[in-house]
Amino acid sequence: MACALAATVVFMSQTPAIAQTAAFGPQNPFYAPSNLPFHAPPFDRIKDSDYQPAIEAGMTEQEKEIQAIANDPAPPTFENTYVAMEKTGQLLHRTMAVFEAVTGADTNPYLQNVSREEAPKLAAHDDSIYLNAKLFARVQAVYENRAGLHLDPESLRLVQIVYDKFIHAGAALAEPEKEKLKKINEEDSKLEDEFSRVLLEATKKAAYTTTDRAALAGVSDAQIAAAVQAAESRKVPGYVIPLQNTTQQPVFTNLSDRATREAIFEKSWTRAEQPGDDLRPVVARLAQLRAEKARILGFPNYAAWVLEDQMAKNPENVLHFLDQLIPPATAKARGEEQDIQTRIDAQHGGFTLQPWDWNFYAEQVRKAKYDLDESQVKPYFELSNVLENGVFYAASQLYGLTFAERKDIPVWQPDVRVFEVHDANGKPLALFYCDYFKRDNKSGGAWMDSFVDQSRLLGNLPVVYNVANFQKPAPGEPALISSDDVRTMFHEFGHALHGMLSNVEYPTLSGTNVPRDFVEFPSQFNEHWAMYPAVFQHYARNYKTGEPMPAELAEKIHKAQDFNQGYLLTEALAASMLDMQWHTLPANAPLENVDAFEKEALRKSDVSLPAVPPRYRSTYFLHIWANGYAAGYYAYQWTEMLDDDAYQWFEEHGGLTRENGDRFRRMVLSRGNTEDLQAMYAAWRGRAPEIGAMLKDRGLTNQ
Repeated sequence: MACALAATVVFMSQTPAIAQTAAFGPQNPFYAPSNLPFHAPPFDRIKDSDYQPAIEAGMTEQEKEIQAIANDPAPPTFENTYVAMEKTGQLLHRTMAVFEAVTGADTNPYLQNVSREEAPKLAAHDDSIYLNAKLFARVQAVYENRAGLHLDPESLRLVQIVYDKFIHAGAALAEPEKEKLKKINEEDSKLEDEFSRVLLEATKKAAYTTTDRAALAGVSDAQIAAAVQAAESRKVPGYVIPLQNTTQQPVFTNLSDRATREAIFEKSWTRAEQPGDDLRPVVARLAQLRAEKARILGFPNYAAWVLEDQMAKNPENVLHFLDQLIPPATAKARGEEQDIQTRIDAQHGGFTLQPWDWNFYAEQVRKAKYDLDESQVKPYFELSNVLENGVFYAASQLYGLTFAERKDIPVWQPDVRVFEVHDANGKPLALFYCDYFKRDNKSGGAWMDSFVDQSRLLGNLPVVYNVANFQKPAPGEPALISSDDVRTMFHEFGHALHGMLSNVEYPTLSGTNVPRDFVEFPSQFNEHWAMYPAVFQHYARNYKTGEPMPAELAEKIHKAQDFNQGYLLTEALAASMLDMQWHTLPANAPLENVDAFEKEALRKSDVSLPAVPPRYRSTYFLHIWANGYAAGYYAYQWTEMLDDDAYQWFEEHGGLTRENGDRFRRMVLSRGNTEDLQAMYAAWRGRAPEIGAMLKDRGLTNQ
């Protein structure tokens, strides 16, 4: 889910301060639960001006509900404290779920200002709950008496999770320390909002623009058409290549003009270091603030505080895990580098491989080694067909799900599609939205989130959505996507399944409300079905003829799966190490020089390969500075260990079958955070996870 929602950019010079918040009443579409199926948001009624009054009213309403619990004269019980808290904040939850979705996927200057104004208020609101001494006294009293309450296992888990969350947030601190913490949380929230807002605008500004068609030599006709469309939408002449959120850019694979590749790379690399959009001061201050927060909470660094309630438990375990991957990954990357340099030299290139050359020449090496050309593959990956006959088909085979598109459910943008999901018994299970095409007002990357979390206590069925940034085709053209895009669709739908298949009592424990180093497990596990023969054959069909992909071409794709894995893992490990280095700074560390710190962090982590830049630089690392993955980017590698180990179990037990899928659903996907996750995994797998399958899947071992 990586997927955490990205926030938005503010156009300070274009947008006046928001006028006094409008009155909140029955005319506001958030006033009462939606009467649409599944309580789906009434996007046809929601106006930009509706959000802020609903957010303000939602905070006020929840504060009253929390005060009523804290001041209850009755002795604290599980029902009047823990269950009562689960029922609070419904107005705020339903408003923020929609607001975060729209500001991530379809923002505008007005909403960006709302976000800027409300971010510190929301942080203070959270503090008013978790730092409430009276409320914590009740929470603690129930927690200390839990053994004698005869609670069911899920209720006991709720007691543990909620109590730990209060402690983690600082509930046990003395009042002076709480006040310091509140100020830090307020400043942090403002800076996180600033980071996401400025980054979106900086990324938009950094798009490559040219009127010279020759500068885009080698780029496909479809990409050229999209570049023309992007230029038209921005009202500029020529061609526009928008930037993706990662360091490397998809266009490099085919772009033969080396000077253009270098120019685009430099725009990507320095996107958030330009006058007016320089995020280095924000990064340095956020790192410093977080280190100080950790000190107040009694931890040596921010990562130690974050990891306390994760599967990894502490930074030492994370670094030990990453250290096992770095040597084989970088060794494989160096071997790949030699192959590419040999290719360059054979063509009398006369230069040493640079980051902007890697994808272009790697594609040539792949073609030579495997006789595989991505342009041959794309006609078999039409987006709608991949979704319905691939992503949905795998879910139907594993879990018995069926999907029916609904045209009567309002959406936030015309490209969005909605599907009603039914269980194997025919009963409605969930509502699923997908929003796949890139827009300038959409945050980069891909993610999943929910409008409604499943909860038996509240009587809610899940309403979830996926967002991505695939290239939108020119009008009338098919949406042909890459192999990487196919994996992204399966990945994000794995998150969606985690939300859809949830079957728990309490919203706090529902669906994807699990630690960061577990939440990516179901999504990365679901990627495996993209290339599973029975699934692949069902969707990999030519968009013109409907004919299946020839067996020879499919076999080439399978053989090429190990290709470039050294590079891909090294760039991800570099990002993970950068994250860990920033968040293991001690509280007494000075305000860092971001460029110098980044260079040294990569060097001492042994992932500083000149031709392999980190997947994200500090200045555009949205995951860790604004999307909740601080000291948690390692989770993508950690959960890859889980997902490869899990897929090995499926292979050992007959692969894609309903029996296997139902067992995985019953023991993992439906359970949310209702039990210890290490124990949950071991109970399903029959043992603790092992790293061997991951190394094998990445082509880093011969076992």
